[in-house]
Formats: sequence, structure tokens, C-alpha cells
Amino acid sequence: ARKVPVAELRGQTITLSNFGMFAGRFAALVVVPPQVAILGAGRIWQRPVVTDGKLANHRILPLSLTFDHRAVTGGEAARFLKAAIEDLEKPQ
Repeated sequence: ARKVPVAELRGQTITLSNFGMFAGRFAALVVVPPQVAILGAGRIWQRPVVTDGKLANHRILPLSLTFDHRAVTGGEAARFLKAAIEDLEKPQ
């Protein structure tokens, strides 16, 4: 397995994990200090969704967020996740 030395993680606050490329939609992610959060992207899958009265196949990207409650409140984490979802749904 590849390993990143802790010294290379210094100064970072959030890790992005693309565990979906291997398997699974969701994961129980572990925050590795000094990080304060980890956002994981699961395997993309298709699902029928009704939008504006029309049925269409949409790609769904499941996200998992784990954070350290000592550094981030639940509200802050929820706002971060909401902003990330909005950016993914409507990139600028």
C-alpha cells in the first residue's frame, strides 16, 4: 500500500478519498490527525429521477463526510457538505 509521510500532510485540513474507484458506495472514513475532516466519494451509479415532471437517468455520486468534533461543529460540517454538493451539481 502507498503511504504518505505525516510530514507531507502538515498544513492540510481536509482529505479527499476516492474509495469508490475500488468498491462501495459509502465508507466509514477515519480522520488522520492533523486533518480535521475527510470527504469520501463512493462509486457513481445511475438512478431514475423525476425532475420538472420528467423521468431521466441521473448519475449519483454518494459522499461520506467524517470530521473531528473538537475542531468542527456539526452545523459547520453540514454547511461544508451542502456547499460541496452544490458545487458538484452546478459547477461554475
